[in-house]
Amino acid sequence: MSAVQTSDATDEPQSSRGWRPRLPRSTNEGFGRYSAVLAVLVVMFVFLSLTQDRFLTEQNMKNLMSGVSVISICALGMTFVILGAGIDLSVGGILAISGIFLAKMLALGLPGPVSVVLTVLFGLAVGGLLNGVLIGKAGLSFFVVTLGVSTGLTGLVNIWSNNKTTYITSSFVNGIGFSEFLGIPVPIWIMIGCFLLFLLVQKRTYFGRDIYAIGGNVEAARLSGIRVAGTTAAVYAISGACAGLAGVIQTGRLGAASPLVGTDTALAAIAAVLLGGTTFAGGVGGVAGTAVGVLFIGVLQNGLGIAGVSGYWQQVITGVILVSAVGMDRLRQSGGIGRRLRGSANTGADPLTTETLTDDIPSAQGASTEQTA
Repeated sequence: MSAVQTSDATDEPQSSRGWRPRLPRSTNEGFGRYSAVLAVLVVMFVFLSLTQDRFLTEQNMKNLMSGVSVISICALGMTFVILGAGIDLSVGGILAISGIFLAKMLALGLPGPVSVVLTVLFGLAVGGLLNGVLIGKAGLSFFVVTLGVSTGLTGLVNIWSNNKTTYITSSFVNGIGFSEFLGIPVPIWIMIGCFLLFLLVQKRTYFGRDIYAIGGNVEAARLSGIRVAGTTAAVYAISGACAGLAGVIQTGRLGAASPLVGTDTALAAIAAVLLGGTTFAGGVGGVAGTAVGVLFIGVLQNGLGIAGVSGYWQQVITGVILVSAVGMDRLRQSGGIGRRLRGSANTGADPLTTETLTDDIPSAQGASTEQTA
């Protein structure tokens, strides 16, 4: 007795809890992608420790790690965006307007914890409803959209704040910036918590796998049943929420909501992500490398500050790092393509289809399965 079960191209894509494409080996976040940057970081740390008496002190280490917490949280959100083959140039504007939003909520008499939660949700809404909808749903260029949103938010920040700094008197918000728990500043705890959360999402959830799939091959991801538009919108919403949280920390550390913050946040976050081995093309990299990139930039800027280098030269050096990171990313991509071409020449395989997501995608033209009982 036998039965034949058929399916054709009209079948609905499988649900988000169903089949998922196997991640190609190239998407694994390998240590080798950021090992060189990590080696330079270790050398730089040792050099500064030996040459600068004020560098390897408990207070300076706290200042260094607290200082990179803002960039780190923004870079975590940026990692997911770039893994999905996008980019978010608006994180600086969202960070700045989130600080102003927080000050306005506190001025209305809302408790500090409620104001902080609303601020993070505000950043999520800005990132999701503006960037997410226009890029994920409407299909507009991520570069044009995020640049336009960044420019618009910068103007709104100046209008809403009257181009003035608003000082914060909330003990809760100021405590986020300056208080300690178990001898470690709160911003560092928040940074560590965010890193562990993003690492969990990246490695253990369907959502994290969907981001890799979309960045690796968007058409293949769509054919596999992944909701590309919704996932893309969610990624930009997450980036906005990270910028909102970073705005809370920045406001707490400054003790004020300033319209001047966030001007170089996006570029610093992008530089950290690229230094950490995540590729601009998407689908390759991860948050572990981003953490290394953030520490690299933080240690360098801290060491230059202690050595008496002016802030302007630090900006120049950060720009050089960004360009170098893009160059490194291009070299990694060129090397990977070259290896695949050489491998295909030896095996006779098609270099454009070897180890891609389409290896695991059922035929869109129809498939049939025979079950015999």
